[in-house]
Amino acid sequence: MSLKRPILRNHTKQKKKMAEDVSANHAQQKLGFNLDVPFPSAREASMALNTLSPDREPRKGGITKELVAVGNVLSVRWTADEARILRVSVGSFLDHLTLVLETMDEFGPPVPL
Repeated sequence: MSLKRPILRNHTKQKKKMAEDVSANHAQQKLGFNLDVPFPSAREASMALNTLSPDREPRKGGITKELVAVGNVLSVRWTADEARILRVSVGSFLDHLTLVLETMDEFGPPVPL
């Protein structure tokens, strides 16, 4: 019995060390999410970009959101420290995007310049 105790203690220390290493690595990793939304035209993608861009993230840190329109595609990229923050930000953005799409649909295609 006395031989098993040091082995168990050593095993417990190793498990604790492994858990600390995993926690440290997990804390340093960033989470990311990319979303591409195609529009019928580049002008509509630009309108969506201009409408959604002013909405900055309320938190000072922990998450970034980048929006860009290339051709008729609106691309959004998030990076976050925590899954919860990422989930809330993406969910909020999708709510705003839905409103923009419904408004564009209600008013019809843009009038040519």
